[in-house]
Amino acid sequence: MRATGSVWEGRARAVLERAGLRHVASNWHCRYGEIDLVMTDGDALVFVEVRYRDAAAHGNALASVGRAKRTKLVHAAESFLAAHPALAPKPCRFDVIAFDGACCDWQRGAFDAF
Repeated sequence: MRATGSVWEGRARAVLERAGLRHVASNWHCRYGEIDLVMTDGDALVFVEVRYRDAAAHGNALASVGRAKRTKLVHAAESFLAAHPALAPKPCRFDVIAFDGACCDWQRGAFDAF
């Protein structure tokens, strides 16, 4: 499972870098969970959740980022900012890159912190 995640996170990072974003961190862990990718987009700090589904039997990849997951990501982002105070003043956003099969759907500003 981890190997599959790494493949899709690598593809997501490539998509983001081609669009001009710059890599800050990958697979950042804290007590709230993991942030797949942290990137910068101009002055903004972007927390990226990468999702993959090979079949839609359990819903599409984007829909799999529900309220509970969003809450964990917000808390993890707060923890990241506490651990990296130099980045804390930057405006932040949460993006989701969802792969359904080979189709890539990048949702900029997919959700806001509550």
